[in-house]
Amino acid sequence: MAVTRFGSLAARAPVPIFAAIGPGRQADVERLLARRGLRRAHSPRDAAVLLVSGDLPDDMLEALSRVHAQLPHPRATVRWIDETADEIADRLRDAWHDLCAGVTDEEDRLPDVPPNEWKGVGPHGQGGEGMMGGTPYGRSMAMTGPDIRDGLQLDRYTARIGPFAPMLPPGLVLEVTLQGDVICDATVANAAFAQPAGADAPELCAGRVVRLLGLEAAADRLIEGKRPGAVWLRGAVPSGLGLAEGTEARGRLGAWLAGEVVTVAPVDLPDFLEGAEWSEAALLLASLPPSAIIRATRPTEVA
Repeated sequence: MAVTRFGSLAARAPVPIFAAIGPGRQADVERLLARRGLRRAHSPRDAAVLLVSGDLPDDMLEALSRVHAQLPHPRATVRWIDETADEIADRLRDAWHDLCAGVTDEEDRLPDVPPNEWKGVGPHGQGGEGMMGGTPYGRSMAMTGPDIRDGLQLDRYTARIGPFAPMLPPGLVLEVTLQGDVICDATVANAAFAQPAGADAPELCAGRVVRLLGLEAAADRLIEGKRPGAVWLRGAVPSGLGLAEGTEARGRLGAWLAGEVVTVAPVDLPDFLEGAEWSEAALLLASLPPSAIIRATRPTEVA
């Protein structure tokens, strides 16, 4: 009885959703998740429902399975292909109610094994190879290199981020080498998914930046076409950040808040991101309209 009562109370909360967004669906999903009663999860660990929107390329299915594995039990997957936004919103709420009632749960899709085999590997069996090699306890070791700012020898760690990381455009995979939280090298490992022109809508572009500033409610209000309810949003973006074609991130946000469409030529993403702290890099990417990022990563295609 206590579990049933608890589940009934939980079902009244907004549906915690992590979205895996496919080609052509960015604007649809962003507008959907701004609705009352739905909540955009900050990470898969914060979600109960995985929303898979659009047809994903086959080479993205393994990454999707890794995202699914990060959702805690109980969990559910809802696929959005042809339904209206109202219909998919109802399905998301139904899935959440079933989870809260203990009716459903999804099993793991991937085997429960570490990404790097390490047990019994190396002279001590912990996956390491001497002082600096191998993958001790399954984690790659950071190797030293000169700091890009002052030349001091600091640890460098290389990781791939994407294609469904919420702070990156859908489909984009970045391979970044970090010293602390500073990007000293970046490579585009997979291009951003093509999106329709509607993804450049001023309210959506402003919402992406404002959300990264930690103002979730203000971002949702912007996407819904309302006043954000926060004072001097433009001033929350540092001056001089993200210079591109004579405009900077703060100026672009100001234009979007005024309802203006911003056009930016493709930038050299590795050069654009190098030297930025990771939080700045996410803000830099959000300060560019999707069309600019798509053209930068897919130079022969039209967004």
